[in-house]
Amino acid sequence: MEWYVYQKGSSPIRKVSRRGRSHLKRNLLIVCIFVAAAGLLWCAVAFNRINNTATTAPMTKADAGIILGMAMWGDEPSPGLKERLDYGLKLYNEGMFSRIIVSGGLDKADYQYTEGQGMRNYLVAQGVPEDAILMENESTSTYENLKFSQKIMQQEGMTSVVIITHTYHGRRALEIAREIGYASPQLGLTESQTMSMLKYKTREILAYTKWKMQQLSM
Repeated sequence: MEWYVYQKGSSPIRKVSRRGRSHLKRNLLIVCIFVAAAGLLWCAVAFNRINNTATTAPMTKADAGIILGMAMWGDEPSPGLKERLDYGLKLYNEGMFSRIIVSGGLDKADYQYTEGQGMRNYLVAQGVPEDAILMENESTSTYENLKFSQKIMQQEGMTSVVIITHTYHGRRALEIAREIGYASPQLGLTESQTMSMLKYKTREILAYTKWKMQQLSM
Protein backbone atom coordinates (compact mmCIF):
# COMPACT_ATOMS: atom_id res chain seq x y z
CA MET A 1 0.00 0.00 0.00
CA GLU A 2 1.26 3.50 -0.84
CA TRP A 3 0.66 6.82 0.90
CA TYR A 4 0.51 10.11 -1.01
CA VAL A 5 1.73 13.41 0.39
CA TYR A 6 -0.21 16.45 -0.86
CA GLN A 7 0.33 20.16 -0.76
CA LYS A 8 -2.83 22.24 -0.58
CA GLY A 9 -4.26 22.92 -4.03
CA SER A 10 -1.74 20.74 -5.81
CA SER A 11 -1.24 17.21 -7.02
CA PRO A 12 0.66 14.52 -5.07
CA ILE A 13 4.36 15.34 -4.79
CA ARG A 14 5.70 12.23 -3.17
CA LYS A 15 4.76 8.65 -2.41
CA VAL A 16 5.68 7.05 0.91
CA SER A 17 5.37 3.28 1.10
CA ARG A 18 4.86 1.21 4.18
CA ARG A 19 8.25 -0.33 3.48
CA GLY A 20 9.84 3.14 3.62
CA ARG A 21 8.12 3.96 6.90
CA SER A 22 9.30 0.64 8.37
CA HIS A 23 12.87 1.36 7.23
CA LEU A 24 12.76 4.79 8.89
CA LYS A 25 11.53 3.30 12.17
CA ARG A 26 14.28 0.69 12.09
CA ASN A 27 16.94 3.36 11.55
CA LEU A 28 15.58 5.42 14.43
CA LEU A 29 15.63 2.34 16.66
CA ILE A 30 19.25 1.63 15.72
CA VAL A 31 20.21 5.24 16.55
CA CYS A 32 18.44 5.03 19.91
CA ILE A 33 20.18 1.75 20.76
CA PHE A 34 23.55 3.21 19.76
CA VAL A 35 23.01 6.33 21.89
CA ALA A 36 21.90 4.24 24.88
CA ALA A 37 24.91 1.93 24.52
CA ALA A 38 27.29 4.88 24.24
CA GLY A 39 25.72 6.40 27.35
CA LEU A 40 26.12 3.21 29.34
CA LEU A 41 29.71 2.85 28.17
CA TRP A 42 30.52 6.41 29.26
CA CYS A 43 28.90 5.81 32.66
CA ALA A 44 31.13 2.75 33.08
CA VAL A 45 34.22 4.77 32.14
CA ALA A 46 33.28 7.62 34.48
CA PHE A 47 32.53 5.22 37.35
CA ASN A 48 35.88 3.51 36.88
CA ARG A 49 37.72 6.84 36.99
CA ILE A 50 35.79 7.98 40.06
CA ASN A 51 36.31 4.66 41.82
CA ASN A 52 40.04 4.42 41.14
CA THR A 53 41.29 7.73 42.47
CA ALA A 54 43.33 7.59 45.66
CA THR A 55 45.21 9.77 48.11
CA THR A 56 48.57 10.91 46.78
CA ALA A 57 51.27 8.57 48.05
CA PRO A 58 53.80 9.36 49.20
CA MET A 59 52.40 12.75 50.14
CA THR A 60 54.92 15.57 50.47
CA LYS A 61 54.66 18.67 52.62
CA ALA A 62 52.75 21.52 51.00
CA ASP A 63 52.14 25.19 51.66
CA ALA A 64 48.41 24.69 52.22
CA GLY A 65 45.59 22.22 52.46
CA ILE A 66 42.33 23.16 50.73
CA ILE A 67 39.28 21.56 52.33
CA LEU A 68 36.46 21.57 49.79
CA GLY A 69 33.09 22.59 51.12
CA MET A 70 29.96 20.53 51.50
CA ALA A 71 26.51 21.14 52.95
CA MET A 72 25.98 22.87 56.26
CA TRP A 73 23.23 21.63 58.54
CA GLY A 74 22.09 24.90 60.01
CA ASP A 75 25.00 26.37 61.99
CA GLU A 76 26.97 23.12 61.98
CA PRO A 77 28.87 21.26 59.24
CA SER A 78 26.97 18.24 57.97
CA PRO A 79 28.33 14.80 58.94
CA GLY A 80 29.92 14.48 55.50
CA LEU A 81 31.61 17.86 55.78
CA LYS A 82 32.88 16.96 59.25
CA GLU A 83 34.58 13.93 57.71
CA ARG A 84 36.50 16.19 55.33
CA LEU A 85 37.36 18.57 58.15
CA ASP A 86 38.54 15.80 60.45
CA TYR A 87 40.75 14.35 57.74
CA GLY A 88 42.16 17.79 56.93
CA LEU A 89 42.80 18.32 60.64
CA LYS A 90 44.63 14.99 60.80
CA LEU A 91 46.94 15.99 57.94
CA TYR A 92 47.48 19.42 59.51
CA ASN A 93 48.45 17.87 62.85
CA GLU A 94 50.84 15.53 61.02
CA GLY A 95 52.60 18.60 59.63
CA MET A 96 51.65 18.09 55.97
CA PHE A 97 50.83 21.82 55.67
CA SER A 98 50.85 24.84 57.96
CA ARG A 99 47.89 26.73 56.48
CA ILE A 100 44.35 25.57 55.79
CA ILE A 101 42.03 27.09 53.20
CA VAL A 102 38.36 26.38 53.86
CA SER A 103 36.18 26.87 50.81
CA GLY A 104 32.42 27.12 50.36
CA GLY A 105 29.63 29.67 50.01
CA LEU A 106 26.18 30.09 51.52
CA ASP A 107 23.91 27.05 51.23
CA LYS A 108 20.62 28.76 52.09
CA ALA A 109 19.67 32.41 52.47
CA ASP A 110 18.48 31.94 56.07
CA TYR A 111 21.68 30.21 57.24
CA GLN A 112 23.86 32.17 59.64
CA TYR A 113 27.15 30.89 58.23
CA THR A 114 28.59 30.08 54.84
CA GLU A 115 30.27 26.71 54.44
CA GLY A 116 33.63 28.45 54.77
CA GLN A 117 32.63 30.17 58.01
CA GLY A 118 31.16 26.99 59.46
CA MET A 119 34.31 25.08 58.56
CA ARG A 120 36.55 27.72 60.13
CA ASN A 121 34.46 27.69 63.33
CA TYR A 122 34.72 23.90 63.51
CA LEU A 123 38.51 23.89 63.08
CA VAL A 124 39.02 26.66 65.62
CA ALA A 125 36.94 24.65 68.11
CA GLN A 126 39.31 21.73 67.44
CA GLY A 127 42.32 23.84 68.38
CA VAL A 128 43.54 25.20 65.04
CA PRO A 129 44.80 28.80 65.44
CA GLU A 130 42.66 31.32 63.61
CA ASP A 131 45.67 32.78 61.81
CA ALA A 132 46.38 29.36 60.29
CA ILE A 133 43.00 29.35 58.53
CA LEU A 134 42.24 31.23 55.32
CA MET A 135 38.61 31.43 54.28
CA GLU A 136 36.92 31.45 50.89
CA ASN A 137 33.18 31.83 51.26
CA GLU A 138 31.78 32.79 47.85
CA SER A 139 32.00 29.57 45.82
CA THR A 140 29.00 27.51 44.76
CA SER A 141 30.73 24.64 42.90
CA THR A 142 33.89 22.55 42.96
CA TYR A 143 35.28 24.61 40.08
CA GLU A 144 34.73 27.83 42.05
CA ASN A 145 36.09 26.22 45.24
CA LEU A 146 39.38 25.65 43.50
CA LYS A 147 39.44 28.80 41.38
CA PHE A 148 38.76 31.15 44.28
CA SER A 149 41.11 29.26 46.60
CA GLN A 150 43.81 29.55 43.95
CA LYS A 151 43.51 33.35 44.15
CA ILE A 152 44.04 33.18 47.92
CA MET A 153 47.13 31.03 47.40
CA GLN A 154 48.54 33.51 44.90
CA GLN A 155 47.91 36.42 47.26
CA GLU A 156 49.70 34.57 50.06
CA GLY A 157 52.61 33.45 47.88
CA MET A 158 51.74 29.76 48.23
CA THR A 159 52.47 27.34 45.39
CA SER A 160 51.93 23.78 46.67
CA VAL A 161 48.71 22.28 47.93
CA VAL A 162 46.88 19.20 49.16
CA ILE A 163 43.24 19.12 48.06
CA ILE A 164 41.07 17.47 50.72
CA THR A 165 37.74 15.87 49.90
CA HIS A 166 36.00 12.49 49.75
CA THR A 167 37.35 9.67 47.59
CA TYR A 168 34.37 9.68 45.21
CA HIS A 169 34.95 13.42 44.56
CA GLY A 170 38.71 13.28 44.12
CA ARG A 171 38.98 12.61 40.37
CA ARG A 172 36.93 15.64 39.37
CA ALA A 173 38.67 17.89 41.89
CA LEU A 174 42.09 16.81 40.63
CA GLU A 175 41.20 17.32 36.97
CA ILE A 176 39.79 20.79 37.66
CA ALA A 177 42.87 21.79 39.66
CA ARG A 178 45.17 20.71 36.85
CA GLU A 179 43.03 22.41 34.21
CA ILE A 180 43.11 25.81 35.93
CA GLY A 181 46.83 25.74 36.58
CA TYR A 182 47.61 24.26 39.98
CA ALA A 183 51.21 23.07 40.09
CA SER A 184 51.36 19.33 40.91
CA PRO A 185 48.29 19.28 43.19
CA GLN A 186 48.14 16.43 45.69
CA LEU A 187 45.01 14.69 46.92
CA GLY A 188 44.05 13.89 50.49
CA LEU A 189 40.97 11.67 50.25
CA THR A 190 38.78 10.21 52.95
CA GLU A 191 36.11 7.52 52.72
CA SER A 192 32.67 8.33 54.07
CA GLN A 193 31.07 6.41 56.89
CA THR A 194 27.97 8.62 56.96
CA MET A 195 26.80 8.99 53.34
CA SER A 196 25.17 6.59 50.88
CA MET A 197 27.77 5.89 48.20
CA LEU A 198 25.07 4.63 45.82
CA LYS A 199 23.52 8.08 45.92
CA TYR A 200 26.69 10.14 45.89
CA LYS A 201 28.60 8.13 43.30
CA THR A 202 25.57 8.23 41.00
CA ARG A 203 25.40 11.99 41.40
CA GLU A 204 29.14 12.24 40.86
CA ILE A 205 28.89 10.45 37.51
CA LEU A 206 26.50 13.19 36.38
CA ALA A 207 28.71 15.92 37.85
CA TYR A 208 31.81 14.44 36.24
CA THR A 209 30.03 14.26 32.88
CA LYS A 210 29.04 17.92 33.20
CA TRP A 211 32.65 18.81 34.03
CA LYS A 212 33.99 16.98 30.96
CA MET A 213 31.54 18.90 28.77
CA GLN A 214 32.59 22.15 30.42
CA GLN A 215 36.23 21.24 29.88
CA LEU A 216 35.66 20.89 26.12
CA SER A 217 34.58 24.53 25.93
CA MET A 218 37.53 25.90 27.92
